[in-house]
Amino acid sequence: MTSVRLDGIGELVTNDPRAGIGSLGVVLDASLVVADGAVVYAGPQRTAPAADRLVDVGGRAVLPGFVDSHAHLVFAGDRAVEFAARMAGRRYETGGIGTTVAATRAAPDELLRANLARLVAEALRQGTTTIECKSGYGLTVADEERSLRIARELTPETTFLGAHVVPPGTDPDSYVDVVCGPMLRACAPHARWADVFCDDGAFDADRTRVILAAAAGAGLGLRLHANQLGPGPGVQLAVEHGAASADHCTYLSDADVDALAASGTVATLLPGAEFATRSPYPDARRLVDAGATIALATDCNPGSSFTTSMALCIALAVREMGLTPAEAVWAATAGGARALRRDDIGRLREGTRADFVVLDAPTHMYLAYRPGVPQVAEVWHGGRRVVPHWSGAAPVR
Repeated sequence: MTSVRLDGIGELVTNDPRAGIGSLGVVLDASLVVADGAVVYAGPQRTAPAADRLVDVGGRAVLPGFVDSHAHLVFAGDRAVEFAARMAGRRYETGGIGTTVAATRAAPDELLRANLARLVAEALRQGTTTIECKSGYGLTVADEERSLRIARELTPETTFLGAHVVPPGTDPDSYVDVVCGPMLRACAPHARWADVFCDDGAFDADRTRVILAAAAGAGLGLRLHANQLGPGPGVQLAVEHGAASADHCTYLSDADVDALAASGTVATLLPGAEFATRSPYPDARRLVDAGATIALATDCNPGSSFTTSMALCIALAVREMGLTPAEAVWAATAGGARALRRDDIGRLREGTRADFVVLDAPTHMYLAYRPGVPQVAEVWHGGRRVVPHWSGAAPVR
């Protein structure tokens, strides 16, 4: 077993308050020792154990790899024309998904696989070491199954989203029967999670309950698109069913906020969607002050948030949603891990995966302080430095 010690860390973000300063557990003048893909030491350099190889990062900041817990990466085509029209004043509606569904159904596996690999690589270069990937652009048994099968090649965090929208011309109740029957049976072997878009123009409360119950019965964990386009039942349904996360959370009542704060359901906020649709941003400050757990994710998709940049989401959360830089970084790392119900990522402490980012900056605050500027100098994934020397598609765990 070969060990590596990173010295000269100006600021080490551990996300373990017991290890250092504040909620991020910041350690100054730190070292990080990794071996066999795991962290074996994260603390002051003066007490760091010896290792087989030394790497001096020259006073740079080190933090856990970003955990992107909400992305839609298996698709074909783009919707740049739709984006331009929306920027000219057209309101975003869920019907735009149909454009991507048509392109995805027509695409061969090789094209979907190549596009997925490109986006995963793009995310990894920017510090995302764990990424969730949904289906939802097939909406037939065969196309949903192949979407998840392809996604599973690059991440274990796969989500069945056959309940994205009801295909045009299809009876909603008949489609729910398909989702809960042959589609779920075909997709469950390739998925860890199930999701439902519970909102205006998608699935109502009664149909959402039916789909969530069927998915849970098939052994899948639950997630929910909730309260994105307006007030609705999504957050309450997520909490009622013990979902790992309720995602978007743009329009929340006091009861919704209280329910999230009292539950184990993470409020996953997706500021890229608000940025790209000129919609109101969620009030993250309200959620944090109420005691809710929040995560940040990109919602990368071709229609309403075509970005893989978690750094952009951090900057938007600070500028537009009321978070401090420390809160936003926590939400993009440890918060994402909680949304995926994982304790081996999102933190740097003994026993966690050695997934971390070396910033070309002295502190995590630069992620919001210098928006739009590339800040990632190195990415280590499973104890190996994969950026800047990384090329090709590799699984993101």
